[in-house]
Amino acid sequence: MKYVLGGKTAETCMIGTWAWGTGSNGGKIVFGNHYNEDQLKETFETAYDLGFNVWDTAEVYGMGSAEKLIGSLIKEKNVLISTKHYPYRRYKKNENREALTASLDRLGIDKVDIYWLHSPRNLEYNMKEIAQLKKEGLIGSIGLSNGNLAQIRRAQITLEENGVSLEAVQNHFSLLTIERETKILKYCLKNKILFFGYMILEQGALSGHYDAENHFPSMSLRAASFSKIKFRKIQRLIDYIKLLADKYKIDSAQIALAWAVSKGVIPIIGLTKPSYAQSLKEGLGISIEEDEIKMLEKLALKSGVRCKGVWE
Repeated sequence: MKYVLGGKTAETCMIGTWAWGTGSNGGKIVFGNHYNEDQLKETFETAYDLGFNVWDTAEVYGMGSAEKLIGSLIKEKNVLISTKHYPYRRYKKNENREALTASLDRLGIDKVDIYWLHSPRNLEYNMKEIAQLKKEGLIGSIGLSNGNLAQIRRAQITLEENGVSLEAVQNHFSLLTIERETKILKYCLKNKILFFGYMILEQGALSGHYDAENHFPSMSLRAASFSKIKFRKIQRLIDYIKLLADKYKIDSAQIALAWAVSKGVIPIIGLTKPSYAQSLKEGLGISIEEDEIKMLEKLALKSGVRCKGVWE
């Protein structure tokens, strides 16, 4: 899987680090788990040795703590870094310059390979600022996250009017969002905009590790947003994913991954353990059959479960 990011050729999916942050909006609050730094460092080294060199983070992941940790690990490493600014409700002049400067400082780098507007708030004002930052050489590529089709088009127009282009979209993409995201994906593929999908496993709901009886950790954002009732509704989908996993002799999580890749999506996969990196490497080599792709989508749509984050 090769693609160009910030003028550099990338050969892997993106590795997400939302769970790497601490405190507010960190791993404990969102996922119900706290991952110690030594474990995450080992995960990074294992993934890097396996060829995963594209790392995605954001200023709001642990409110800067994820960026700081990634920054401590990438010194003298050949990596591509993706980070994001979550815009204010009311536009503030130079907010993107201030946010990018702070992110670069936490990451310990002088240029980010791709910089995302994390939400389409105040879209035109923010994109004009980000266009200028790219012209100054502080950004390799510009992306928009969590935008609908109209907002993506508006971002394109604004950036083109300012002499640059929109190169990537990063949206929530899974078997439980296909009704909402398919038009956007098709538009991006037609217009040669890279489409990066996050939450492909629905934070573990499609991983095969959880169900209505073995629910997410309590007191976590994912437990609150994905109820036991939803798990019961998608049980046939979970069972079919398990059937395919047994057929291909891989983990269930890799079936959802293979499905996303088959659609032309560049997956963003969160890793928190070294073993997950090895499993991901193996899963990226799997191709599932067209009739299996159709059955996965049929069962997902029939479940009636549609997922959307509170931030979307």
